[in-house]
Amino acid sequence: MRHYEIVFMVHPDQSEQVPAMIERYTALITEDGGKVNRLEDWGRRHMAYPINKIHKAHYVLMNVECSQTAMDELTHNFRFNDAIIRDLILRRDEAVVDISPMKAAESREDRRPSGDDRPRRSAEPSEKRQAEPSEERQEEPKEDSQKAETQDEEE
Repeated sequence: MRHYEIVFMVHPDQSEQVPAMIERYTALITEDGGKVNRLEDWGRRHMAYPINKIHKAHYVLMNVECSQTAMDELTHNFRFNDAIIRDLILRRDEAVVDISPMKAAESREDRRPSGDDRPRRSAEPSEKRQAEPSEERQEEPKEDSQKAETQDEEE
């Protein structure tokens, strides 16, 4: 049996059918004696470019180990399912079971505290900072005008 990495994109209007599709495709692979090593539902994402005037799609990643007959049937199902916009099937040398970079980036964003969780600074220090430069600006022209007066007196 060979190892494959499969990514397919589902039409955004059919997003509620994705769990049923995943179940159907995993059943097709396991019935033939295959194995699903990794299954990630990336959810709805903005596409890099529109396909048939569609700008978003529901992405699913599967890493499987299956026979060629199961893979042929899977590609046949992808081809004749109107809900699937695009699919990509890559042959891998070995099973990939670790988390994908897309999912890892998503989990990092989930762990990052949002702006509301951070402690707030009081407004007083920023008011002082704003007040100080304006005072310095007012004083500087006085010094320049005093220098100009002293230069006029010297001449």
